[in-house]
Amino acid sequence: MRNRLLSTMAAIVGLTLGAMAGTASAADPIKVGAIVSATGPASFLGDPEKKVLELYADRINQAGGVAGRPVQLTVYDDGGAADKAASFTKRLIESDKVDVIVGGTTTAATMAAVPLVERAEVPFISLAGAVVIVEPVKKWVFKTPHTDRMAAEKVMEDMKRRGLTKLALISEDSGFGKSGREQTVAVAKERGIELVADETYGAKDTDVTAQLTKIRNNAAAQAVLVFGLGQGPAVVTKNYRQLGIALPLYQSHGVASKEFIRLAGGAAEGVRLPAAGLVVAAQLPSEDPQKKVVTEFTKVYEEAFSSEVSTFAGHAYDGLMIALDAVKRAGGTDKAKLRDAIEQTKGYVGTGGTVTMTPKDHMGLTLDAFHMVEVKQGDWALLK
Repeated sequence: MRNRLLSTMAAIVGLTLGAMAGTASAADPIKVGAIVSATGPASFLGDPEKKVLELYADRINQAGGVAGRPVQLTVYDDGGAADKAASFTKRLIESDKVDVIVGGTTTAATMAAVPLVERAEVPFISLAGAVVIVEPVKKWVFKTPHTDRMAAEKVMEDMKRRGLTKLALISEDSGFGKSGREQTVAVAKERGIELVADETYGAKDTDVTAQLTKIRNNAAAQAVLVFGLGQGPAVVTKNYRQLGIALPLYQSHGVASKEFIRLAGGAAEGVRLPAAGLVVAAQLPSEDPQKKVVTEFTKVYEEAFSSEVSTFAGHAYDGLMIALDAVKRAGGTDKAKLRDAIEQTKGYVGTGGTVTMTPKDHMGLTLDAFHMVEVKQGDWALLK
């Protein structure tokens, strides 16, 4: 079995053209389903995911498909609602009869889909961040983004380097935020970080000054970590600056997009967070194995959509490429064989890092796949 995976769309197309047996249009399609939050509160994650899935499915088909078979992509927008995600997952399985599902923009949407794909035995590659998606391991469920646990670990590594050991946490009352809070509490105990404040806010809150005032008045706090996604973290960041809090401010990878900087404006200056190499592609050293992949992906994305690339777009790209390469290695779309091939993914260099999955690891990324970045002059800056 060939273990080497494809790190770029060009590579996958090049190899599939050589394997063509007739025209792609004459072959049965590879049915890829997707549920994303292209609209709603998580749209700044889901919209680029949808665009990327459609863009690369089209590019692959124009180049001849995969092993002579076209990619038939069916995308549904759950609007950020878990119940809609479940409904669309059921439709993908029962009506569209897809071979694999790539999606689940948010943790809540993903977890709504999980029991359905597990019961139907359909491979599912999630684009959401919480560790609960893959821990404990679920036979048919995989994911491409770094986990919330990894984000907490990376933040605390940076704190230790700065001589900081007392952390105030403010997390969002959502699937991602709740899981992030749980992981932060656990990691803090392991890393010798004292959690001196533990506040929460609602995903739709437009003001969190009450919670932040408590943190400001906490003399023990040395740094603050916000765990959320969508507009909420930008609201927290603005209120944080308005209250004149001078402590170092960290965010999670849930805001690793230029949209966060736009929403928070000047208040984002100095914020630190862990992110994939994709957001600082040009700043990666030339010897970094991701350099070529993320540079090419950034170029294609920004030329296609005239907007800055985001890590969430990269998660969708990685999910699609891992799924399609698994189809090639499985010799078709038999779901059990396809599941096994995804699990046997080794050495895939993608936008999120180098992926090597195992039966005990359905994500396949190490902590080295994360980079600490800081907002400087309205842009991401890689911290050495």
